[in-house]
Amino acid sequence: MASSNDKRDLNRDPITGTPGSHPVGVGVGGVGGAAAGMVIGALGGPIGMLIGGGIGAIAGASAGKGVAERLDPTGEAEYWRDEHARRPYYDSKYNYDTDYAPAYSYGADARSRLGSRAWDDKTDAELERDWASARGESRLDWKDARAAVQDSWTRADHTYRAYEATDRYHQAKFDQAPYRAADASYSDYQPAYRLGTYARQHRSDRDWDDKLEAELGQRWDSVKGESRLGWEKAKMAAKDAWHSVERALPGDADKDGR
Repeated sequence: MASSNDKRDLNRDPITGTPGSHPVGVGVGGVGGAAAGMVIGALGGPIGMLIGGGIGAIAGASAGKGVAERLDPTGEAEYWRDEHARRPYYDSKYNYDTDYAPAYSYGADARSRLGSRAWDDKTDAELERDWASARGESRLDWKDARAAVQDSWTRADHTYRAYEATDRYHQAKFDQAPYRAADASYSDYQPAYRLGTYARQHRSDRDWDDKLEAELGQRWDSVKGESRLGWEKAKMAAKDAWHSVERALPGDADKDGR
């Protein structure tokens, strides 16, 4: 995903109410000093760069087994509406709703459908072949649509890889989490981890405090999917993820999570 794509915040998110958003969070807050160093190693470097570059929200992230993960279409549409005119391929003779929106939607959907395949000549040819049926009323021929489709594909790939990396980190540490309920599984906590991760990346100007905790709590029922946890049990995981991201991002030089 091009880094310039990701510097801007989505207009809608779990805090303000994006439909289908599934944020994530937790990590170091409850595990102690030794684990803090592990967080830096696991979430720093390339993974920290993924998160720091900007991630979209996942829709259906915890909706149940067999439900494929995909980017929240509302949030992505708002992101590209705000961003598209800044892209080097933008041509003012085309408009967002009719011309560019179908290309961005097509790229994100293709990345979700084709999984972690690389964008290569084979992928390019396949997407070019199907563009005629996917373009709707877009006036963009493939030669004009290609850059927007690839831009959206790359942003989607960046988002999926960031969540996969943080999911692996939190799942590996889950058995030692001091807030884990005896009758709960990792899948119960996963949407809370994602809530904290996404919220911290998109609210870097905020500290975790009672107000933020209450705001995220208001979103919990809409993002929890099949999690059996109420917010009182889930919030420590979200806080843990929030501080894990905080430690991984370049701006937190002393790695104190603030």
